[in-house]
Amino acid sequence: METSAGIWRCDHVVIATGGYDSPIVPPCAAALDPAVTQLHSRDYRRPEQLPEGGTLVVGTGQSGVQIMDDLVRVGREVHLAVGPAPRSPRKYRGRDATDWLYDMGHYAMTIDRHPDPAAAVSKTNHYMSGRDGGREIDLRRFHVENGVQLYGSLADIEGTRIRFLPDLGRNLDDADRSYLGIRTQIDAWIARQGIDAPAEPPFEPLWHPERETQEIDCAALGITSVVWSIGFRPDYGWIDVPVFDDRGRPLYTRGVCPVPGMYFIGLGWLNTWGSGRFLGIDEDSNHLAGVIEARHAAARAEA
Repeated sequence: METSAGIWRCDHVVIATGGYDSPIVPPCAAALDPAVTQLHSRDYRRPEQLPEGGTLVVGTGQSGVQIMDDLVRVGREVHLAVGPAPRSPRKYRGRDATDWLYDMGHYAMTIDRHPDPAAAVSKTNHYMSGRDGGREIDLRRFHVENGVQLYGSLADIEGTRIRFLPDLGRNLDDADRSYLGIRTQIDAWIARQGIDAPAEPPFEPLWHPERETQEIDCAALGITSVVWSIGFRPDYGWIDVPVFDDRGRPLYTRGVCPVPGMYFIGLGWLNTWGSGRFLGIDEDSNHLAGVIEARHAAARAEA
């Protein structure tokens, strides 16, 4: 293994660089008028980084909606390209929804027990906010109460003109379906366990798009900046070992690669939902340490 400190030789290598190496910017971004400032969510720190005027935030994962919220709070005019990300309740029936899900064993579910492993690995995280102790994000409410203009997924760009897919209504409905599904799971758990928890009013969507705007002109609307919030992709170009499939994704079983001595850790759904977060690092690292220790012991026994 070649490093900045020279060449190292070792029997075991654990790749712990994560899956968020390269910020994603769509190819059509190159066609955006240079008068419009572009910034990726990786580089966003505060609203003052952006020029005066309106901002189009592209993407509604956690970064996208939280940046949108940040801009709204300082009185910025915000436009939002709504993608297919799901959403989650934050505080529900007296507790944080994640606490309920933890008690229900949701975060202990392993990928081999998941009803749809492919969807689990590829799905964007549910959007919510940790601001003010934790709040859920309802994009319909932001439109009605804060004037955030909502569009469908980004389709194309030509100069100052930006086009969107006609999927806003579907994306909002799908996000709400995810939100309600989590509420239903929690309600069922509370009922089964006989827990005394406060009731919640039924959810009613505040707004439905009567028609979907599929094209805007940044110049006409005073949009002076675009924030790309459509995620990251891993970069494994520096690894010259046959541990990847034909799409460049690492091959492993709970982090253990088919090539002896190669391992991955810190990736989403390596074993559970928490594998790509601090929640699961202890369990995953102990598992890999056990595998490596056993292999060392076997090698010593053969020597």
